[in-house]
Amino acid sequence: MIKKDMSCIRCPLGCAMTVVLSDEGTVTVTGNTCERGAEYGSNELTDPKRTVTTTLRVVGRKDCMLPVKTATDIPKDKIFDCMEALKNIEVTTPIQIGDIVLKNVAGTGASVVATKTI
Repeated sequence: MIKKDMSCIRCPLGCAMTVVLSDEGTVTVTGNTCERGAEYGSNELTDPKRTVTTTLRVVGRKDCMLPVKTATDIPKDKIFDCMEALKNIEVTTPIQIGDIVLKNVAGTGASVVATKTI
């Protein structure tokens, strides 16, 4: 059995939750006040994922960086692979918010998208 106390980050309430993973693989979440908390707690213990945000260089613009993020959450253990894949990417203008900068980053199936128009 694995037991973990955590604070939910899915909404502003920040519920204090206890998540228990039984030896049989059943997950029990207590302390949450909504279904989002139950989903977050279960996923956090069994398959944690995160949205990755960073900035990329803009070709010819030393004074400007493009903020980007993964369009969907990626497995937590792929964050460093994602950052490695993005570290040498430079974008050219014009670029619109929502434009895909990189597809299937680090084999996660997630695209990296622009979060600002330049």
